[in-house]
Amino acid sequence: MNCFGMLCGQNFQEKSNFSSIKSVVFKKQNNEIQFPIAKFNEPFQLHFDDLNADESNFYYRIKYFNHDWTPSNLSQNEYLKGFDNLRIENYQTSFNTLQPYTHYQLELPNEQTQFLISGNYLIEIYNESDELIFSRKFLIYENRAEVNAAVFRTRDLKLYQTHQRVQFSISPNKGEYFRDPQNQLHVSILQNEQWNSIINNLKPQYTNGNLLEYRYDSETQFEGGNEYLFFDTKNIQITSANVSFVELKRLYETYLTPNFLRRGYPYIFTQDLNGDYIILTLQGTEDGTIEADYSWVHFSLSAPILLKDQEIYIYGKFNNYKLIEENKMFYNPSLEIYEGVMLLKQGVYNYKYVAKTPESIIYNAISGSHATTENRYLIFVYYRYFGNLYDSLIGIGETSSFEIID
Repeated sequence: MNCFGMLCGQNFQEKSNFSSIKSVVFKKQNNEIQFPIAKFNEPFQLHFDDLNADESNFYYRIKYFNHDWTPSNLSQNEYLKGFDNLRIENYQTSFNTLQPYTHYQLELPNEQTQFLISGNYLIEIYNESDELIFSRKFLIYENRAEVNAAVFRTRDLKLYQTHQRVQFSISPNKGEYFRDPQNQLHVSILQNEQWNSIINNLKPQYTNGNLLEYRYDSETQFEGGNEYLFFDTKNIQITSANVSFVELKRLYETYLTPNFLRRGYPYIFTQDLNGDYIILTLQGTEDGTIEADYSWVHFSLSAPILLKDQEIYIYGKFNNYKLIEENKMFYNPSLEIYEGVMLLKQGVYNYKYVAKTPESIIYNAISGSHATTENRYLIFVYYRYFGNLYDSLIGIGETSSFEIID
């Protein structure tokens, strides 16, 4: 499939199949950003809660993929040292919470499971009945190339106020060189660590010795979007930032301040997590893994009329940016608002509203899009060395639009 210059869906999508599984956090231990990307032998952790709270047994399996997330032809012993399909042994029961749950934690690599090559991986979690519970992508990389990048405004005057473009260069480490980079080198770009924003299969435009330059305009162009909305439930019992009021029923009910359509309004900078969330609590010993409680969070979006032929969803990392029934909103004509409610663990959350039509998802229909919005970008450089049957992830580039260049 040729995705050159386009936002391209992956051939393999992450899955979330059971509503009892909540608060999946997958990242390096000391990294606030929830995106599992690590060097060889660098530890990272998977956390999740099971609201059934019955200390069920869960098992993990590891798969390897090509640069474009198509299945690899490698056998498991070519990318893993040790075993997978092992039980997750580190789990704890929640303490002093109204919503009981079992919290599970897995660290990788570990004594039983280690990685032999860099590239794209997928972890799958199964229950005792061998049912797939959920899956998440992660990446192992090596430092064999340098990436320099910056964010610019687009040259397209129609999109000058709403879009951003990423330009970058790649060079191999000293003493190395790229053989046939047009065919063996593959580059992908992500905006705010979201797989649904990926741009794939970029080829170098210019070569200056060992330096490869990518100066695309429309091919590396993203909507700027808007800063995310946020709320804070660290102290679940009281009102806080963007929380109007709290009620205690069987669980706490957290009512957020109503939001409005921001499309067409001027851009206002606010510090955000670019869609992410952080589990935090001020209760007990402040151990969010087992002492943070869950509350029903009520969202509302002011809309004078029903948005015809559009379904509205609450959107954020808390449900892995999926548009499913759980985070769908419903129109209340008597109040002229869209309403939605989600069961979420205590913490600081970013969210926005997106619209879905029968033809497409319009990510910025509600929030609007601005070229000056602060976004993070990751650039992945894959290279298939001569004789290899897999794509090594040899370099990572990072940049931000915080200081966008005209």
